Amino acid sequence: MSWSEKIAATLENEYVRLTPIAEADREGVRAVALDPEIWRYFTVVVGDDADFEAFFDSNLAEHAAGRRAVFVITDKASGRIAGSMSLLSLAEKDRRLEIGASWLGHDFRGKGINHWAKQLLLTHAFETLAAERVEFKTDVLNQQARKGLRNIGATEEGTLRSFNYMPGGRRRDAVFYSVLRAEWQAVSAALAAGPKKAAVSA
Repeated sequence: MSWSEKIAATLENEYVRLTPIAEADREGVRAVALDPEIWRYFTVVVGDDADFEAFFDSNLAEHAAGRRAVFVITDKASGRIAGSMSLLSLAEKDRRLEIGASWLGHDFRGKGINHWAKQLLLTHAFETLAAERVEFKTDVLNQQARKGLRNIGATEEGTLRSFNYMPGGRRRDAVFYSVLRAEWQAVSAALAAGPKKAAVSA
């Protein structure tokens, strides 16, 4: 089976459930997305309802076209939508993909949700899709995201300078991280230990 037939699956563990984005998610996502802090380091800004409609419609279209797999994250403890993550930059021939477009609403930060959601997506990538490389990128200024990536065992690879424009015209330096198949067994074991124990030397 090709990635397109396997990639958009429901993924869950004790803490979170990730489901492929659907129209029915629109209002639940809106309830947490209208927070300017989320978009500080994003290449898009969701500042009002018009921005949100364009953002959500774009996510639906990208998912439907198979250009990326967009997942909605539900926090099992509260039953509420917490945010979203995607599998993108899909290069099936080279067994390479990216986990990105990751964000959480204000009430769901610092509670391990990012950790458990990324554990599910990494497991899906390596064990279902048989990926050889999973990569991540973030703004070099986003210290919180960089710490989070180190904490899940991703290795920092380097910075691509002046990578892209940000809202307002700033040119972003993008720092790349990755987990390779040869590292997955150790990373997986560390992730299973939980957010406070997961840091792997990178």
